Amino acid sequence: MTSASLAAARGATGRSSGHRWAIAAVAAALALWPLLTQDKFFLHVGTRLCFAAIGAASLHLIIRTGHVSLGHTAFMGVGAYTSVYLVMQLKLPFLAGLVAATGASALLALAIGPVILRLTGKYFVLITFLLGEIARMVYVDWRSVTGGANGIFEIPPPAPVFAEKLWYYYLALAAAAAVVAFCGRLLNSEVGRAMESIREGERLAECSGVPVIRTKITVFVIACALVGFQGSLQAHYETLISPQLYSSLESLNYVIMNVIGGMHTLVGPLVGAAFMIIVPELLRDYVNAQHILFGIILIVVMAGLPTGLVGMGSKLIAALRGGSR
Repeated sequence: MTSASLAAARGATGRSSGHRWAIAAVAAALALWPLLTQDKFFLHVGTRLCFAAIGAASLHLIIRTGHVSLGHTAFMGVGAYTSVYLVMQLKLPFLAGLVAATGASALLALAIGPVILRLTGKYFVLITFLLGEIARMVYVDWRSVTGGANGIFEIPPPAPVFAEKLWYYYLALAAAAAVVAFCGRLLNSEVGRAMESIREGERLAECSGVPVIRTKITVFVIACALVGFQGSLQAHYETLISPQLYSSLESLNYVIMNVIGGMHTLVGPLVGAAFMIIVPELLRDYVNAQHILFGIILIVVMAGLPTGLVGMGSKLIAALRGGSR
């Protein structure tokens, strides 16, 4: 082995070790910081961040196949309404509702995926936007199940212990960690490599023997199942749901999380989720100008950082390493 390859191997090992330590430090901080404060507001923000991480990471799987969906939260709504209906109307346990919510979202994705995934670019974006709006109108009109435009109130927690925000935070954190770990494992598998080849060149991947349509359908079903899983957990946390929570505008927020953080790595949507959840909270003191300030910050970040916050961080680290030599 040459000296150059040895240096590259040492560098890769160092980066891998550094990533593991960073992930361990973040995980420890997320697990321990609620014990340092009794403020329910911070617990609420942390729980929302966990849910946003699930939604952004699941959408990231679709993005890695070369598609951008504006109907992602429609599947979250399917999961939410399925779980709430089974728990509140049929008196089934929460776990049954959670499993059914995940399965219902996956089945819907399996039904429409083979059709819409043959579209590309702006056509896929437009059809998912329309599907999201159709789903929202169904939630409004199907009053016997969804409660109509007013939604459903007084949704019970998964268990009495989760009525405490601290324990629901840990439930959401465990769910987010499991989903992110699953997404990371998927992206590093053979399926993940097929996804990368499809995004880089669909026709070339197909000529190389990659089952393009089957791979895209599989990833689409998995991503929608994960966001349906999130919909169930989030509905029982918020204790109320309504069609407005699952509009195409909410799907756009998950797209923005991926763009802000970076669309080429799983860390990107997690960083973007933190940005989209925490920054508006920091602007709460500026009530009259909150949305304007957040919009300006959003435009500056998206225009000035084409590779996202993760890409900027990588460039800064590379510059610092180069300067220290």
